[in-house]
Amino acid sequence: MIWDRWKNSVRTGTQPQPLKPFEDLIEEAPVIAMLIDRDQRVVAANEAARRYFDVDPARLPASLVEVTLEGNLVGALRAGVPEGEKQLVHRRRIVTSKLVPGPRAGETLMFLTDVTDLRRLERVRREFVANLVHELKTPITSLRLTAESLLLEPAARDRARFAGRLVREADLMSRIIDNLRQLAELESGVLTVQPSGFDVVELIEELRPRAGDTHPLRLDAPESLHVTTDRAKLAQAIGNLLDNAAKFSPAGSAIDMRVERVDEAVRIGVRDRGPGISPEHWQRVFERFYKVDRARPREAGGFGLGLAITKHLVQALGGKVWTEAAGEGGQVFTIELPSHALTAP
Repeated sequence: MIWDRWKNSVRTGTQPQPLKPFEDLIEEAPVIAMLIDRDQRVVAANEAARRYFDVDPARLPASLVEVTLEGNLVGALRAGVPEGEKQLVHRRRIVTSKLVPGPRAGETLMFLTDVTDLRRLERVRREFVANLVHELKTPITSLRLTAESLLLEPAARDRARFAGRLVREADLMSRIIDNLRQLAELESGVLTVQPSGFDVVELIEELRPRAGDTHPLRLDAPESLHVTTDRAKLAQAIGNLLDNAAKFSPAGSAIDMRVERVDEAVRIGVRDRGPGISPEHWQRVFERFYKVDRARPREAGGFGLGLAITKHLVQALGGKVWTEAAGEGGQVFTIELPSHALTAP
């Protein structure tokens, strides 16, 4: 609008009309902007601000804390620091703030940018690097110590034991690398989905050994349920959930599975008999290398990659996966495939 006025004035040789400094310049800006007077009252808010803070223009002018419900923004205004970062308590979001003088004396323009997702991604990246270093450092250290032991020319019996350890640690690193490679392919979105029709109940029966010898698998499912999706990828996703349930369930306890149709979608649930997971971890357990119990031995708890791979496999199939507490203890992980995956036998 402003650009069009300027071009028209150049073409006609006339002087452009004076512009309203806030309404015309800031209204459609893709950043939260509020004009605040010397009494810390919001006298105007652009569209982004009204949407973000659910502001009714008829209520303006009103105090900054009344409009935003955020005391930290009042503190930033009083401090007068031109730029900063604030935690919004009421909305549980993170914003960067920038203060500049307003069009009239005593007025201040406050610009806010929501950086919550950016900070979350930065945290995930830092944790990923730290966790990857931790997971690789253990086998590398073991490899070095074992190789040094072999350099001392131990007895033949010990040489065989050390060689076996080298093989195990090398296999461990290979599995970590393979999982990371698969995650990279899944996250890049270039993985090819090869759909086919099959009975998901038969597939689960084939995966029954993944529950382990010490965990009976109890299956609650219809006699058959035909779907059309990528069989191999669904098998890997379900198998990872069974592996996870077996790791965290006491020996001898059952693993429950349920297959059902819900609102024309198919749900596959896997319930363990473990200690359960606190709600604050339910979203993060699907992150790479995230572990609820860091003290758990690596052999017992895995690498923290299986659930991340499961999430991306299910998303590649157009579905979703989540976890919640079981009614009588333990944890339930559920895969839901969309309605178009269901097919007639």
